[in-house]
Amino acid sequence: MTDKENLLQQNTKRIKKENNLSFKGLLIGYAILFIILAIALPKVYFSNEIYYTSKDIAELKSKLNVLKEEHKLLKQDLEFIRYKNQIIDNMSD
Repeated sequence: MTDKENLLQQNTKRIKKENNLSFKGLLIGYAILFIILAIALPKVYFSNEIYYTSKDIAELKSKLNVLKEEHKLLKQDLEFIRYKNQIIDNMSD
């Protein structure tokens, strides 16, 4: 019976034995985490920069289109004023 109890105790000790993380394993884990962060963080940063820059470019393009349309209208007004001025000058002669 003692052999059985000894085997049972040894088996229980083996099962209960804690598997703690060694210092080397901890360093490897931190190294992997650091490598992942070193790769991921610049990608996120550049993606955000590209997004906000493209957003600014789109806003500037829309303002440019508005200014082009306004320029066309001002040209038309200028042509109309020149035409009107020529007619008035011809009538006053």
